[in-house]
Amino acid sequence: MITFKVGEASPANTFFAIWMAEAAGLYKQNDLGFEVVKMVGGSETGPALSTDKIQLMHIGMSSVVRANSAGFNVTTIGSLSNVIRSTLFAGPGINGIEDIKGNKVGISSAGSESELSTVVALEKLGLSRDDIKFQEIGVERLTHLKNGTVKATMLGEPLRSVAFAEGLMPICDLLAERMPWLYSGLVVDKAYLANNRDAILRFMRATIEGNYLAVSDAERAKKVLADVLNITNAKNLDITYDNFKTYTPLNAEPTVEGGNNIMATVEAANKSDDINDYMDESIHEELRDAGFFEAMKAKYKVS
Repeated sequence: MITFKVGEASPANTFFAIWMAEAAGLYKQNDLGFEVVKMVGGSETGPALSTDKIQLMHIGMSSVVRANSAGFNVTTIGSLSNVIRSTLFAGPGINGIEDIKGNKVGISSAGSESELSTVVALEKLGLSRDDIKFQEIGVERLTHLKNGTVKATMLGEPLRSVAFAEGLMPICDLLAERMPWLYSGLVVDKAYLANNRDAILRFMRATIEGNYLAVSDAERAKKVLADVLNITNAKNLDITYDNFKTYTPLNAEPTVEGGNNIMATVEAANKSDDINDYMDESIHEELRDAGFFEAMKAKYKVS
């Protein structure tokens, strides 16, 4: 068994392939001593990976850009979402974007994907980050929105569908735009990749098979999803599962287009203009060339 710890920055359906693979025993089948480690957000990416606290971080590529600009050396080797899968919601009493100016907007943590996607949404609405005050409130932001701690926040599934059901006002739905983005990356330290490639390949095989299993067996997948995300409403469960099925790249491939959009948006000193400094497609290419994806399609009868 190879110890393999994965950092979970946010409990959302973008993490579902990993939960599904774990529930099905796929990491154990690949001889990995697997463990999920709860993390606060993107700012932990570089320190946690470089000190071997975890072997892989589930985080958007904006955190990779910031980490490397701060002197770390990490890279995105896969992706579980290549579009922004969240919506900016306003809290009670907010009637429009003008009511948000000068007020607090909730994010999980500084440098997180929730922060950068909020900046993207604000720009589409004619505002900038200087027009609001970011408030770090963690991953469960719906409660803070409803009680007035913040006036707006980005929400992904399953809380996105809960917010819609409770009548909260969406003011910018980035999911509807399907904006290319490395929103939910699989990130490792470059030195670990060089020295432990086999462990990463084992993790990726299990995770990708988790995707195929979840897509091919909706009933089983929904039971796992309901359990890990504590979803009790059947309609919200269906929405959360359909969102996963629609927007998750089955083979966990990162996209250059999504990476370029992040590089154009992130403001960081010493930022490189070369996407290869932040993304490594060699693991995906190795699995593809070995016929792994075709084998998964045949095994699970997924086109």
